[in-house]
Amino acid sequence: MPRTRNLYRPNSEKPFRLSRSKVDLYLNCPRCFYLDRKLGVGRPAGFPFNLNNAVDVLLKKEFDKYRDSGKPHHYMKFNGIDAIPFKHAELNNWRNNFKGVSHYYPGSNLELHGAVDDIWISNKSGKLIVVDYKATSKEGDVSIDADWQISYKRQIEFYQWLLRRNGFEVSDTGYFVYCNAKKDSDRFRARMNFTVKLLAYTGNDGWVDGTIRDIHAVLLGDRIPDRRDGCEHCRYIADAHSVVGEN
Repeated sequence: MPRTRNLYRPNSEKPFRLSRSKVDLYLNCPRCFYLDRKLGVGRPAGFPFNLNNAVDVLLKKEFDKYRDSGKPHHYMKFNGIDAIPFKHAELNNWRNNFKGVSHYYPGSNLELHGAVDDIWISNKSGKLIVVDYKATSKEGDVSIDADWQISYKRQIEFYQWLLRRNGFEVSDTGYFVYCNAKKDSDRFRARMNFTVKLLAYTGNDGWVDGTIRDIHAVLLGDRIPDRRDGCEHCRYIADAHSVVGEN
């Protein structure tokens, strides 16, 4: 049965919270988004990335030590980044998946939110720098050049947009702290070795406002959007229905 909670209701007095990941879902497939947020039929849950989450937790602990001391992390110094980790009373809430940085969008009943990994502050300009942690294990150097990594870039841009809507000056340049687990050791020894690269990305959040307006219009409507070409979930549903039919 479709779920009945966390569904969009146009006449609700309570703002409908919409996460960064759900905005990305809309951009990937408006049909899947509508089925999820309006009709209660979500995509199957993916597997948890427990090792990646462990890297996130440890990076936060490490950067927090430098945050408390007001000094730059050696990753920042090595890469010539004149900044320090940003200290703010709301940082723990901004990192919380169920809270995050939030903004009520005017002219709608939508409250946008997203949980940041980290925020630095430029010593020169005083602008905030959005930082996202990534972990993988691959041969060669990591990059953000693959087509599928557009979601990573939108992630940075969405957080930049949220912070700006909360009155902060935010640098267009954000960073990925990208950790790559190496597989060239002769034994496991109960540990993994990583190379860490800081990848700069110049964001442009100009797409966000128009996307939110489009999302609002879709949610207000009663029409299920058409299938998105290339959506594996939509193709699976269509193929399964063609085989099973009404049985």
